[in-house]
Amino acid sequence: MDLFLVSTLNTTALALLSLTLLLAFSLFLCRPSKAGSNLREPPMASRAWPILGHLMLLGGSPTPHKTLAAMADKYGPLFTIKLGSKRALVLSNWKMAKECYTTNDVVVSSRSKLVAIEHVAYNQASFGFAPYGPYWREIRKIVTVFLSNRKTELLSRVRVSEIRSSVKELFHVWSEKKGSDECVVVEMKQWFTELVFNIVFQTMAGKRLFGKTAVVSEKEAEKCVKALRNFMHMLGVCTVADAVPVLRWMNLGVKAMKETAKELDLILDEWLVEHSKKRALGEKGVESDDQDFMDMMLSQLDSAPIDGFDAATINKATTLALILGATDTSTVTLTWVMCFLLKNPLILEKVKEEINTQIGEERFISESDVNKLVYLQAVVKETLRLYPPGPLSAPREFTEDCMLGGYHIKKGTRLITNLWKIQTDPNIWLDPLMFKPERFLTTQRDVDVKGQSFELLPFGSGRRICPGISFGLNMIHLTLANFLHSFEILNKPNEPIDMSEALGMTNEKATPLEILVKPRLSSKYYESL
Repeated sequence: MDLFLVSTLNTTALALLSLTLLLAFSLFLCRPSKAGSNLREPPMASRAWPILGHLMLLGGSPTPHKTLAAMADKYGPLFTIKLGSKRALVLSNWKMAKECYTTNDVVVSSRSKLVAIEHVAYNQASFGFAPYGPYWREIRKIVTVFLSNRKTELLSRVRVSEIRSSVKELFHVWSEKKGSDECVVVEMKQWFTELVFNIVFQTMAGKRLFGKTAVVSEKEAEKCVKALRNFMHMLGVCTVADAVPVLRWMNLGVKAMKETAKELDLILDEWLVEHSKKRALGEKGVESDDQDFMDMMLSQLDSAPIDGFDAATINKATTLALILGATDTSTVTLTWVMCFLLKNPLILEKVKEEINTQIGEERFISESDVNKLVYLQAVVKETLRLYPPGPLSAPREFTEDCMLGGYHIKKGTRLITNLWKIQTDPNIWLDPLMFKPERFLTTQRDVDVKGQSFELLPFGSGRRICPGISFGLNMIHLTLANFLHSFEILNKPNEPIDMSEALGMTNEKATPLEILVKPRLSSKYYESL
């Protein structure tokens, strides 16, 4: 998914840099416009700091998408802010989004080379952070084939197996810990994290990180997850060098980035060596239709470098990009769905009633059953509308001057699309901040999330749209359907659901989600999984 975070710059670092910034002030405070230009430019937001621009305003907010939404109410659907010395266009209207991602999509499909991308994302070898061009198109083509509907169906065995195992393991936990009330407390963020990571890692690299059949120890699994989260945090932080490129030589924060990059590269390199050895030995599965992503990349790439990147680097960088794109976003969405269902018991009852009517109580829900669960799909869609995993799209960069919404946009301007603002626009959505899944069965029944309904863009749009929409939705729908089919869920007494958001790479729930869980089917069902 398209993700973006503006993080506050470290105040200690700012104090140490203050003298340098003051010396550089005259270079960045303001730049005169070209004489004689009659082209109208978008309004610039006020309250910009010298040198840092609006970074402090956004970084100090736990919900920068809401800060930018309030600014849009003042300045309009297209306005500009300063990210250090760089100008960024903030887009907050579905009509402007449509014009941007259709008419102007080619000129706004590139990425900026940020410090973190250079050091932890293989210097733009990761296709999600690569500039628009031949290299990006070639790798994107391979990724699209792997994440196609056909390939997603072939790999359904992984999703089914992991969900079955997780449901069965949770039943055994309940059997061992149940009290007199026959409920156990489950922290759902952690439960979803372990399940999603197992599905994604198996699909991408043939590795299971959690559970009794995990290929690594619990300590190693947690170390891997921690390294990935450090990676995601670093990708979301705007460093001093990104704000003021002339200070790039100071290498602030680079040491930590390099350490995290090295740690992840060692893990990926070990996996790639294992895959290469199996391929050399001609082991079964490496050339089959349900091969994992690393195997597919070994099949697709020859030894010749592409755009200066060797095959091993491309394989590792692309595998890491897909793991990042699928894990946290899916976990975040599943967690928010649970929150909304617990806050809305009548909606939860409707979901369970649909499952009982369409599926019954005797069997595991398969992916072919999900098409029958239209209300459950509407619940997921409404959750993605109100709590998109990436409420601000990852910044793109205009590679040419162009016109958008009647304004002249200069080459080099970054683009930030405020998805949350678009998806809660009262001109489009009735009761925009209320959780109403029924809207997707009535007034908005034709609105989808695949990038063509510009009022709902949780996966982005245009050439940079998330290639894993089918994969992600299948995983979310199947997990949610089987969890609600298998267990009764209750909120802990006298503890309202906390809906506060955390500043992070994704729009994560700020606090744990501890709920009461008990089986709703006979013990024979769980033992048969």
